[in-house]
Amino acid sequence: MERLTIKELLALEPAGQSVEARGWVRTFRSKRFIAMSDGSTIHTIQAVVDFEKFDESVLRSVTTGAAVEVKGTLVPSQGAGQNVEIQVDEVVIHGTSSPDEYPLQPKKHSLEFLREKAHLRMRTNTFGAVFRVRHALSYAIHHYFHERGFFNIHSPIITGSDAEGAGEMFRVTTLDLENVPKTEDGTVDVAQDFFGKETKLTVSGQLEAELAALGLGKVYTFGPTFRAENSNTSRHLAEFWMIEPEVAFADLKDNMDLVEDFLQYLVRFALDHCADDLAFLARREADEDKAKPAAERQAMPLIDRLKFVSQNGFERLTYTEAIDILRNSKPFKKKKFKFPVEWGKDLQSEHERYLVEKHFEKPVILTDYPASFKAFYMRLNDDAKTVAAMDVLFPGVGEITGGSQREERLDVLQRRCKEMNIPEEHVWWYLETRKFGTCKHAGFGLGFERLVMFVTGMTNIRDVIPFPRAPLNCEF
Repeated sequence: MERLTIKELLALEPAGQSVEARGWVRTFRSKRFIAMSDGSTIHTIQAVVDFEKFDESVLRSVTTGAAVEVKGTLVPSQGAGQNVEIQVDEVVIHGTSSPDEYPLQPKKHSLEFLREKAHLRMRTNTFGAVFRVRHALSYAIHHYFHERGFFNIHSPIITGSDAEGAGEMFRVTTLDLENVPKTEDGTVDVAQDFFGKETKLTVSGQLEAELAALGLGKVYTFGPTFRAENSNTSRHLAEFWMIEPEVAFADLKDNMDLVEDFLQYLVRFALDHCADDLAFLARREADEDKAKPAAERQAMPLIDRLKFVSQNGFERLTYTEAIDILRNSKPFKKKKFKFPVEWGKDLQSEHERYLVEKHFEKPVILTDYPASFKAFYMRLNDDAKTVAAMDVLFPGVGEITGGSQREERLDVLQRRCKEMNIPEEHVWWYLETRKFGTCKHAGFGLGFERLVMFVTGMTNIRDVIPFPRAPLNCEF
């Protein structure tokens, strides 16, 4: 007898065939109806037990959370909600679950409670759906780039450079913290450390992706990154995953074309391949919104937001044009914005969402930001005030990803390093690529968890990664 997943069993035409299913008990009603889940789908399959055929001790073991195997006959379902069910001939209990101790009883649990039970929360409908969508998006990313001739590069996790120039990195060391070696001037003698220098966990694979792109043409990284930012918010993690494509001989326009096509592809992929999970998550979001004040509710339902992105071309305009639009808007004139709108300051989520949801009613790509608050590697424009940067803005979240054309001119890059206090000896290899066969190139970085949040409608980034890492939280 071939063992099939519950997803496969639910797709069969019932013809009295012998089947078996393995999974976890969601509910066991009236000592007769077992609702089983195995993680393959949001749906359960109903296994119908004739209690007269089974010993009472077996039936007592069929409790919520128990791991069971059933064998029987696949027949048309007598109840609503699914086409098939299993008439059970045999029940095997693989692992019991104490009904008095099992924390995931068949009732509504808060997300805060489930974060404390991250070792069990994937058994719930919500997190099963989230992590199936996460898997689908991960697959779609690799498929998209492979089909378009990109090469996947595994950039280093341990690094001696700060790609963003912003600090807040985790140090990597093998030094004895009880007896740290010191130099004559009293500083830590990093020459005695494992790598002979100060090393940290990376915040980005971009700089290494640039090196690879200047030899392989089109590359992308997809790996873990780390930031030691002491921020306990719903949008920050200490460990997260980044997708960072880089393309040689590409300028800012090429970069915008790539990011628009890429994001629309991923959203369409989710709509096409995760319909059941997204329908469940959409209902969940709608139920959650009912309990929120009107100002905190989503402007449009989840599925509508996804179609909004997949079906609309992205509006493209400069940061300067966006500032003008915002300063002429009703919210600005009526002092509805919480944060100031002025040239030279970064835009806040409320400004970005106004542009997307109210003014243009489509996704937006903003370009040519002031150099004063952008990274050293972004190409300086001819006005010497702005850089060839871009941010992509989505409904509900504001900025979803950002990127730039890179500075390929050695003298300008050296000047930018000096302005931002980045020692040239830390990035000598990066600078050297501008000496040998330099060319224009561009790329962007997409935080994977931020993408999963948008697609699933989850509002806390800790709910879209299996085991979140945050300040004072490194459990599991």
